[in-house]
Amino acid sequence: MKHLLKWLTAATLLTAIICNNTPARAAAQQEQTAQQEQTLQQDSSAILDSAALDDDIIAAETFLSNDTTMADSEPAGVHKILKKKFIEGNAGFMSLVALALVLGLAFCIERIIYLSLSEINAKRFMADLDARIMAGDIDGAKSLCRDTRGPVASICYQGLVRISESTDNIERSIASYGSVQSANLEKGCSWITLFITIAPSLGFLGTVIGMVMSFDNIQQAADISPTIVASGMKVALITTIFGIIVAIVLQVFYNYILSKIEHLTSQMEESAITLLDTITKYKQTSQTTGKTV
Repeated sequence: MKHLLKWLTAATLLTAIICNNTPARAAAQQEQTAQQEQTLQQDSSAILDSAALDDDIIAAETFLSNDTTMADSEPAGVHKILKKKFIEGNAGFMSLVALALVLGLAFCIERIIYLSLSEINAKRFMADLDARIMAGDIDGAKSLCRDTRGPVASICYQGLVRISESTDNIERSIASYGSVQSANLEKGCSWITLFITIAPSLGFLGTVIGMVMSFDNIQQAADISPTIVASGMKVALITTIFGIIVAIVLQVFYNYILSKIEHLTSQMEESAITLLDTITKYKQTSQTTGKTV
């Protein structure tokens, strides 16, 4: 009887243990299933994000390739073409042509600045000078000439310095000093003409040397190949083109400088005539009123 009770007690305990473990196992299985589902969702999201990123990369590459194609299809600018051809030319002769351009432009810019600073309103200046001379303020007229820049004021000052002398002496003084001022206006122009002449000559020299290079290459290769001939002809033509371009650019600046010189020279001549007339009137008025000049 005692053994039977022991067996019943053990069976009861085992049943209770089994009943208690069953919900725990079910909960563990549910938790594991939930974790697996969450992992699957994360993997699916990662796959979708990766696919979207790949699509974005493909779209960006397509856009960049289209831009590159459009950029290649667009025509290059003139300055880019000139730069490319300048590099392709012979370094020695192209450097000489570039040096002629730089030096010629330097002289042109210097002359343009000098002539621009020499220009004044000649009509207003002569009106003020005439008023002071006729008023008898010779010192004030001289001060006006000294304080005004340019060749017009300079020749007027030379005439006023000799106002007490005869009209012929005043005229000769103005003419002599006018020649000096004209020479100052044309200073440096001979260098500009030199570079205008040198630039095409350097280009033609490069042409001749390029032809000689072509014949040398043909002789060494013992074959008249278009590639061999083109290498020398290319140098020949590029140097000639750039030499002519430099000459054209400098010629334009030179003609502009000549126009400014002609304008200043005409102002000097008109002002000299006006000054002589004013001095003559002033002397006649002084003689009439009995004033000493």
